[in-house]
Amino acid sequence: MNLLFDQNISPRILKMLPDGFSNCQQVRFAGLEDSSDLEIFVYAKSNNFAIVTFDSDFVDLNAMHGTPPKIVYLNTGNLTTKSISALLLNNIVRIGHYLSSDSDDILEVIQAV
Repeated sequence: MNLLFDQNISPRILKMLPDGFSNCQQVRFAGLEDSSDLEIFVYAKSNNFAIVTFDSDFVDLNAMHGTPPKIVYLNTGNLTTKSISALLLNNIVRIGHYLSSDSDDILEVIQAV
């Protein structure tokens, strides 16, 4: 999976995910730490990443500019890095299907209560 984790997700997420997530990156390590959402969006598009974020601004950018990049929108409120990792692992099949589909939709992931 080629996932680019937004600024609002700790870079520690990369160490908490299994090998299936080895092609993932966090914006800090991509040199985009203080970049605008649009710059991150363009980088993801140019480098074949899907963006994982809590930030609904990426939903708006998708509406204006389309796909790619695909957006995995964590509509959960802020979570700990450990909780984000668990949420992604619990949804790994769903995320994989979304990333391999031709869908222009955004994948909204919510946390079950």
